[in-house]
Amino acid sequence: MKAMLLASPGSPLRLEEMPIPVPKAGEILLKVHACGVCRTDLHVIDGELENPLLPLIPGHEIVGVVEAMGTDAGCFSIGQRVGVPWLGKTCGHCRYCLSGRENLCDEALFTGYTLNGGYAEYAVADERYCFPIPDGYGDFEAAPLLCAGLIGYRALVSAGEAERIGLYGFGAAAHIVAQIAKWQKRKVYAFTRTGDTDAQRFALELGADWAGNSGDAPPQRLDCAIIFAPVGDLVPEALKRTVKGGTVVCAGIHMSDIPSFPYSILWGERKIGSIANLTRKDGEGFFEIARLSGVRTEVEVFPLEEANSALKRLREGRIRGAAVLSMA
Repeated sequence: MKAMLLASPGSPLRLEEMPIPVPKAGEILLKVHACGVCRTDLHVIDGELENPLLPLIPGHEIVGVVEAMGTDAGCFSIGQRVGVPWLGKTCGHCRYCLSGRENLCDEALFTGYTLNGGYAEYAVADERYCFPIPDGYGDFEAAPLLCAGLIGYRALVSAGEAERIGLYGFGAAAHIVAQIAKWQKRKVYAFTRTGDTDAQRFALELGADWAGNSGDAPPQRLDCAIIFAPVGDLVPEALKRTVKGGTVVCAGIHMSDIPSFPYSILWGERKIGSIANLTRKDGEGFFEIARLSGVRTEVEVFPLEEANSALKRLREGRIRGAAVLSMA
Protein backbone atom coordinates (compact mmCIF):
# COMPACT_ATOMS: atom_id res chain seq x y z
CA MET A 1 0.00 0.00 0.00
CA LYS A 2 0.98 3.65 -0.43
CA ALA A 3 1.53 5.64 2.74
CA MET A 4 2.95 9.01 3.73
CA LEU A 5 5.59 8.34 6.38
CA LEU A 6 7.19 10.56 9.02
CA ALA A 7 10.77 9.40 9.59
CA SER A 8 11.72 12.06 12.14
CA PRO A 9 10.01 15.15 13.59
CA GLY A 10 10.60 18.28 11.54
CA SER A 11 11.16 16.40 8.28
CA PRO A 12 8.71 16.28 5.34
CA LEU A 13 6.57 13.19 4.93
CA ARG A 14 7.81 10.63 2.41
CA LEU A 15 5.65 8.58 0.07
CA GLU A 16 6.48 4.93 0.74
CA GLU A 17 5.29 1.52 -0.39
CA MET A 18 4.44 -0.53 2.73
CA PRO A 19 2.80 -3.88 3.48
CA ILE A 20 -0.92 -3.83 4.22
CA PRO A 21 -1.29 -4.20 8.02
CA VAL A 22 -2.92 -7.31 9.47
CA PRO A 23 -5.64 -6.77 12.10
CA LYS A 24 -4.97 -8.30 15.49
CA ALA A 25 -7.58 -9.55 17.96
CA GLY A 26 -10.33 -6.97 18.34
CA GLU A 27 -9.08 -4.89 15.41
CA ILE A 28 -10.51 -4.11 11.99
CA LEU A 29 -8.69 -3.43 8.74
CA LEU A 30 -10.03 -0.44 6.82
CA LYS A 31 -9.58 0.42 3.20
CA VAL A 32 -9.13 4.15 3.71
CA HIS A 33 -11.17 6.48 1.52
CA ALA A 34 -10.34 9.78 3.20
CA CYS A 35 -8.30 11.18 6.07
CA GLY A 36 -8.58 14.68 7.47
CA VAL A 37 -5.52 16.88 7.91
CA CYS A 38 -5.68 18.26 11.43
CA ARG A 39 -3.63 20.87 13.29
CA THR A 40 -2.68 18.11 15.72
CA ASP A 41 -0.92 16.41 12.79
CA LEU A 42 1.22 19.55 12.51
CA HIS A 43 2.08 19.39 16.20
CA VAL A 44 3.18 15.75 15.79
CA ILE A 45 5.11 16.33 12.56
CA ASP A 46 6.78 19.50 13.84
CA GLY A 47 7.93 17.77 17.04
CA GLU A 48 5.74 19.79 19.42
CA LEU A 49 4.21 16.55 20.74
CA GLU A 50 6.97 14.38 22.13
CA ASN A 51 7.74 10.69 21.70
CA PRO A 52 5.68 9.76 18.65
CA LEU A 53 5.86 6.28 17.17
CA LEU A 54 8.63 6.41 14.55
CA PRO A 55 8.53 5.87 11.71
CA LEU A 56 4.91 7.01 11.77
CA ILE A 57 1.93 7.17 9.44
CA PRO A 58 0.11 10.32 10.66
CA GLY A 59 -3.60 11.04 10.45
CA HIS A 60 -6.48 10.53 12.87
CA GLU A 61 -9.63 11.58 11.02
CA ILE A 62 -10.01 8.35 9.06
CA VAL A 63 -12.99 7.31 6.98
CA GLY A 64 -12.95 3.92 5.30
CA VAL A 65 -14.77 0.63 4.84
CA VAL A 66 -14.12 -2.57 6.76
CA GLU A 67 -12.02 -4.92 4.64
CA ALA A 68 -11.13 -7.59 7.22
CA MET A 69 -11.54 -8.33 10.92
CA GLY A 70 -9.25 -9.81 13.50
CA THR A 71 -10.35 -12.52 15.90
CA ASP A 72 -13.01 -11.46 18.39
CA ALA A 73 -13.95 -8.43 16.28
CA GLY A 74 -17.63 -8.20 15.48
CA CYS A 75 -18.94 -4.70 16.15
CA PHE A 76 -18.91 -3.89 12.44
CA SER A 77 -19.48 -5.86 9.25
CA ILE A 78 -17.40 -6.24 6.11
CA GLY A 79 -18.07 -3.31 3.78
CA GLN A 80 -19.45 -1.05 6.52
CA ARG A 81 -18.25 2.55 6.55
CA VAL A 82 -16.37 3.39 9.74
CA GLY A 83 -14.58 6.39 11.24
CA VAL A 84 -11.40 6.26 13.33
CA PRO A 85 -10.75 9.15 15.76
CA TRP A 86 -7.74 10.43 17.75
CA LEU A 87 -8.35 8.23 20.80
CA GLY A 88 -7.15 4.80 19.71
CA LYS A 89 -7.08 2.74 22.89
CA THR A 90 -7.17 3.05 26.69
CA CYS A 91 -6.33 0.70 29.57
CA GLY A 92 -9.95 0.36 30.73
CA HIS A 93 -9.09 -0.12 34.41
CA CYS A 94 -7.48 3.08 35.75
CA ARG A 95 -9.36 5.63 37.87
CA TYR A 96 -9.99 7.77 34.79
CA CYS A 97 -11.34 4.96 32.61
CA LEU A 98 -13.54 3.66 35.43
CA SER A 99 -15.04 7.11 36.05
CA GLY A 100 -15.95 7.88 32.43
CA ARG A 101 -12.85 10.01 31.86
CA GLU A 102 -10.97 7.70 29.51
CA ASN A 103 -9.69 10.77 27.68
CA LEU A 104 -7.29 11.25 30.61
CA CYS A 105 -5.99 7.66 30.74
CA ASP A 106 -2.22 7.67 31.28
CA GLU A 107 -1.81 4.58 29.11
CA ALA A 108 -3.94 5.83 26.21
CA LEU A 109 -2.73 5.34 22.64
CA PHE A 110 -3.53 7.84 19.91
CA THR A 111 -4.16 7.36 16.21
CA GLY A 112 -1.54 9.00 14.03
CA TYR A 113 0.72 9.69 17.03
CA THR A 114 1.50 6.57 19.06
CA LEU A 115 -0.40 4.33 16.62
CA ASN A 116 -0.13 4.42 12.84
CA GLY A 117 -2.86 6.52 11.28
CA GLY A 118 -4.69 7.18 8.07
CA TYR A 119 -2.32 8.90 5.64
CA ALA A 120 -2.33 5.57 3.81
CA GLU A 121 -4.46 3.33 1.64
CA TYR A 122 -5.14 0.94 4.55
CA ALA A 123 -5.26 1.28 8.34
CA VAL A 124 -6.02 -0.93 11.34
CA ALA A 125 -7.88 0.21 14.44
CA ASP A 126 -9.31 -1.18 17.66
CA GLU A 127 -12.98 -1.51 16.77
CA ARG A 128 -14.12 -0.44 20.26
CA TYR A 129 -12.89 3.08 19.57
CA CYS A 130 -14.36 3.45 16.08
CA PHE A 131 -17.67 5.02 15.05
CA PRO A 132 -20.17 4.23 12.31
CA ILE A 133 -20.33 7.16 9.89
CA PRO A 134 -23.80 8.75 9.76
CA ASP A 135 -25.69 8.67 6.50
CA GLY A 136 -25.82 11.98 4.70
CA TYR A 137 -22.08 12.67 4.83
CA GLY A 138 -19.72 11.87 2.00
CA ASP A 139 -16.34 10.40 2.87
CA PHE A 140 -14.52 13.72 2.55
CA GLU A 141 -17.17 15.67 4.45
CA ALA A 142 -17.24 13.11 7.26
CA ALA A 143 -13.49 13.10 7.94
CA PRO A 144 -13.30 16.43 9.86
CA LEU A 145 -16.11 15.30 12.15
CA LEU A 146 -13.75 12.74 13.70
CA CYS A 147 -11.53 15.28 15.45
CA ALA A 148 -12.42 18.88 14.60
CA GLY A 149 -16.05 18.01 15.26
CA LEU A 150 -15.51 15.85 18.33
CA ILE A 151 -13.04 18.17 20.08
CA GLY A 152 -15.12 21.20 19.18
CA TYR A 153 -18.22 19.54 20.57
CA ARG A 154 -16.44 18.63 23.83
CA ALA A 155 -15.30 22.26 24.14
CA LEU A 156 -18.83 23.51 23.50
CA VAL A 157 -20.25 21.19 26.15
CA SER A 158 -17.74 22.65 28.61
CA ALA A 159 -19.24 26.07 27.89
CA GLY A 160 -22.39 24.98 29.73
CA GLU A 161 -25.32 27.32 29.25
CA ALA A 162 -23.21 30.19 27.91
CA GLU A 163 -25.29 32.38 25.63
CA ARG A 164 -22.51 34.46 24.04
CA ILE A 165 -19.59 32.37 22.80
CA GLY A 166 -16.33 33.59 21.31
CA LEU A 167 -14.36 31.32 18.98
CA TYR A 168 -10.68 32.20 18.66
CA GLY A 169 -9.22 30.72 15.49
CA PHE A 170 -11.82 30.04 12.81
CA GLY A 171 -10.60 26.80 11.27
CA ALA A 172 -11.91 23.25 11.00
CA ALA A 173 -13.23 22.93 14.56
CA ALA A 174 -14.72 26.41 14.82
CA HIS A 175 -16.60 26.14 11.53
CA ILE A 176 -18.39 23.08 12.92
CA VAL A 177 -18.93 24.43 16.45
CA ALA A 178 -20.37 27.67 15.08
CA GLN A 179 -23.13 25.77 13.31
CA ILE A 180 -24.08 23.80 16.41
CA ALA A 181 -24.02 26.89 18.63
CA LYS A 182 -26.28 28.80 16.25
CA TRP A 183 -28.67 25.84 16.10
CA GLN A 184 -28.75 26.02 19.91
CA LYS A 185 -29.78 29.71 19.62
CA ARG A 186 -26.52 31.06 21.04
CA LYS A 187 -24.67 34.12 19.80
CA VAL A 188 -21.35 33.41 18.10
CA TYR A 189 -18.44 35.84 17.86
CA ALA A 190 -15.56 34.75 15.61
CA PHE A 191 -11.99 35.97 16.18
CA THR A 192 -9.37 35.44 13.46
CA ARG A 193 -5.78 36.34 12.68
CA THR A 194 -5.44 40.08 12.21
CA GLY A 195 -6.58 41.06 8.76
CA ASP A 196 -7.88 37.62 7.74
CA THR A 197 -11.00 38.94 6.07
CA ASP A 198 -11.57 35.66 4.21
CA ALA A 199 -11.94 33.75 7.49
CA GLN A 200 -14.13 36.50 8.92
CA ARG A 201 -16.36 36.40 5.86
CA PHE A 202 -16.54 32.60 6.12
CA ALA A 203 -17.64 32.86 9.76
CA LEU A 204 -20.40 35.30 8.88
CA GLU A 205 -21.58 33.01 6.06
CA LEU A 206 -21.97 30.25 8.65
CA GLY A 207 -24.15 32.43 10.86
CA ALA A 208 -21.69 34.13 13.21
CA ASP A 209 -23.19 37.27 14.75
CA TRP A 210 -19.88 39.12 14.49
CA ALA A 211 -16.38 38.49 13.16
CA GLY A 212 -13.19 40.43 13.76
CA ASN A 213 -9.51 40.32 14.62
CA SER A 214 -8.25 38.43 17.67
CA GLY A 215 -7.42 41.70 19.45
CA ASP A 216 -10.77 43.36 18.76
CA ALA A 217 -13.53 43.83 21.32
CA PRO A 218 -16.79 42.06 20.38
CA PRO A 219 -20.11 43.95 20.54
CA GLN A 220 -20.89 42.27 23.87
CA ARG A 221 -18.79 40.59 26.54
CA LEU A 222 -18.51 36.82 26.22
CA ASP A 223 -19.96 34.22 28.56
CA CYS A 224 -17.38 31.75 27.24
CA ALA A 225 -14.38 31.95 24.94
CA ILE A 226 -13.11 28.81 23.20
CA ILE A 227 -9.55 29.05 21.94
CA PHE A 228 -8.71 26.76 19.04
CA ALA A 229 -5.61 28.66 17.87
CA PRO A 230 -2.43 27.34 19.57
CA VAL A 231 -1.47 30.81 20.77
CA GLY A 232 -0.97 31.36 24.50
CA ASP A 233 -1.22 35.14 24.10
CA LEU A 234 -4.92 34.70 23.37
CA VAL A 235 -5.69 33.51 26.91
CA PRO A 236 -5.38 36.91 28.63
CA GLU A 237 -6.93 38.54 25.58
CA ALA A 238 -9.98 36.29 25.89
CA LEU A 239 -10.17 36.80 29.66
CA LYS A 240 -10.45 40.53 29.08
CA ARG A 241 -13.51 39.90 26.90
CA THR A 242 -15.44 37.63 29.28
CA VAL A 243 -18.06 38.54 31.85
CA LYS A 244 -17.67 37.81 35.55
CA GLY A 245 -18.19 34.10 36.07
CA GLY A 246 -17.19 33.47 32.46
CA THR A 247 -14.94 30.71 31.18
CA VAL A 248 -11.99 30.54 28.81
CA VAL A 249 -11.53 27.07 27.29
CA CYS A 250 -8.22 26.08 25.70
CA ALA A 251 -9.25 23.45 23.17
CA GLY A 252 -5.95 22.55 21.50
CA ILE A 253 -3.56 19.74 22.41
CA HIS A 254 -0.61 22.12 22.22
CA MET A 255 -0.30 25.85 22.88
CA SER A 256 2.55 28.31 23.13
CA ASP A 257 3.28 29.59 26.64
CA ILE A 258 0.62 31.71 28.30
CA PRO A 259 2.12 35.07 29.29
CA SER A 260 1.70 36.56 32.74
CA PHE A 261 -1.37 38.72 33.17
CA PRO A 262 -2.90 40.89 35.89
CA TYR A 263 -5.06 39.10 38.42
CA SER A 264 -7.79 41.67 37.81
CA ILE A 265 -8.81 40.07 34.50
CA LEU A 266 -9.20 36.67 36.18
CA TRP A 267 -10.91 37.99 39.30
CA GLY A 268 -14.69 37.85 39.38
CA GLU A 269 -14.80 34.05 39.34
CA ARG A 270 -13.63 33.78 35.77
CA LYS A 271 -12.15 30.39 34.96
CA ILE A 272 -9.55 28.93 32.59
CA GLY A 273 -9.80 25.29 31.55
CA SER A 274 -8.54 22.89 28.91
CA ILE A 275 -9.95 20.14 26.74
CA ALA A 276 -7.96 16.91 26.50
CA ASN A 277 -8.65 14.31 23.83
CA LEU A 278 -12.16 12.82 23.70
CA THR A 279 -14.26 9.95 24.97
CA ARG A 280 -16.39 7.47 23.10
CA LYS A 281 -19.40 9.02 24.81
CA ASP A 282 -18.45 12.32 23.17
CA GLY A 283 -18.70 10.59 19.82
CA GLU A 284 -22.16 9.24 20.52
CA GLY A 285 -23.38 12.66 21.63
CA PHE A 286 -21.72 14.58 18.83
CA PHE A 287 -22.87 12.47 15.92
CA GLU A 288 -26.45 12.67 17.18
CA ILE A 289 -26.35 16.45 17.55
CA ALA A 290 -24.60 16.80 14.18
CA ARG A 291 -27.52 14.94 12.61
CA LEU A 292 -30.15 16.99 14.43
CA SER A 293 -28.49 20.34 13.75
CA GLY A 294 -27.68 19.60 10.12
CA VAL A 295 -23.95 20.31 10.48
CA ARG A 296 -22.13 20.55 7.17
CA THR A 297 -18.40 20.63 6.67
CA GLU A 298 -16.54 22.57 4.02
CA VAL A 299 -13.44 20.75 2.81
CA GLU A 300 -10.51 21.15 0.45
CA VAL A 301 -9.42 17.79 -0.94
CA PHE A 302 -5.82 16.82 -1.75
CA PRO A 303 -4.42 13.57 -3.18
CA LEU A 304 -2.54 11.45 -0.64
CA GLU A 305 0.74 12.28 -2.38
CA GLU A 306 0.18 16.00 -1.71
CA ALA A 307 -0.05 15.65 2.08
CA ASN A 308 2.94 17.97 2.57
CA SER A 309 1.23 20.68 0.51
CA ALA A 310 -1.96 20.32 2.53
CA LEU A 311 0.02 20.57 5.79
CA LYS A 312 1.87 23.66 4.53
CA ARG A 313 -1.37 25.41 3.64
CA LEU A 314 -2.86 24.51 7.01
CA ARG A 315 0.22 25.88 8.80
CA GLU A 316 -0.12 29.13 6.85
CA GLY A 317 -3.85 29.45 7.61
CA ARG A 318 -4.84 29.05 3.96
CA ILE A 319 -7.49 26.34 4.34
CA ARG A 320 -11.17 27.26 4.23
CA GLY A 321 -12.89 24.81 6.56
CA ALA A 322 -10.85 21.60 6.67
CA ALA A 323 -8.25 19.84 4.52
CA VAL A 324 -8.80 16.19 3.61
CA LEU A 325 -6.61 13.64 1.85
CA SER A 326 -8.15 11.38 -0.79
CA MET A 327 -6.85 7.84 -1.32
CA ALA A 328 -8.61 7.41 -4.68
